Amino acid sequence: MSAFLTDLDVRELADGRWQLLAPLLYESDLIGRVEVPAGVVTDFASIPRIPFVFWWYGDRARKPAVVHDRLYDGLVPRATADAVFAEAMASLRIAPWIRGPMWAAVRALGWTAYQG
Repeated sequence: MSAFLTDLDVRELADGRWQLLAPLLYESDLIGRVEVPAGVVTDFASIPRIPFVFWWYGDRARKPAVVHDRLYDGLVPRATADAVFAEAMASLRIAPWIRGPMWAAVRALGWTAYQG
């Protein structure tokens, strides 16, 4: 069963991004263990600051977003990274009406950030 094995330990940087102070470990049913090393910088989920969009979806999936960012470094194909993002949100019991649109957004727009 997919699960996060460690807590998210971060500090905010001056530019509004966040840096991991300790590794984040996620066990995926799809691809096995994912380790996001300490020192990695993230913006969490890149949710537009549009009224109601950020209010509804912002700050909902920090851990899954960090894993997704790491996988977007080209570690797996983009479709797999997006599937792991959805899986990680489900592992945290994020409601389907939140995770579904978030997954759809990365499927539609994630190609702009994918490093593969």
